[in-house]
Amino acid sequence: MRNAQPEIYALLERYVTTFSQRGHQVKSLYLWSQAPGTGKTTTASALLNEYILAAVNSHISDGVRPPEQPAYFLDVNELQTLYNEFARPHVPPEFAERSASHYYAKIHAAKKAMFTVFDDIGVRTATDGFRGDLHNIINERVANNRPSIYTSNLAIEEMTHVFDARLFDRMRDQCQAVHFAGESKRGKR
Repeated sequence: MRNAQPEIYALLERYVTTFSQRGHQVKSLYLWSQAPGTGKTTTASALLNEYILAAVNSHISDGVRPPEQPAYFLDVNELQTLYNEFARPHVPPEFAERSASHYYAKIHAAKKAMFTVFDDIGVRTATDGFRGDLHNIINERVANNRPSIYTSNLAIEEMTHVFDARLFDRMRDQCQAVHFAGESKRGKR
């Protein structure tokens, strides 16, 4: 993937250097391609790991204990499945309670982490309730200058159709869209 799109990886290498720059506000990224399997999630995971290393190193060099969870990976599709498991009618209470507990724990972690990846955002239509919860997470992150990485199979402008203009507007704040070209690389290793 790196050889096929060297300009993207050059940009991402520069992006990683911002993780260690004192006083610099790390921006958000929106990694997208219409095709699945082009390396968006793998790249987002690698960036998340780089952020964790930079955060831990920074805290240690300052003589401060690093945060327990400086970064968080949120599978938005999984979050929506958890929402559906407790929000549908006639779900047995023991299943609904367990799903709701996991759901709200993930929301809390995604809000509070210094850096969060939102993987596969916008791949499914959303109910008003789920959309509201997702809006709440993203809004809190933007309001507190916490960078995020979003991965999707849709261009960022299409988030207005999947969610709404307000959520799209918050997602694009301090965010650079990066398009991954090509076809799926899965199964071709």
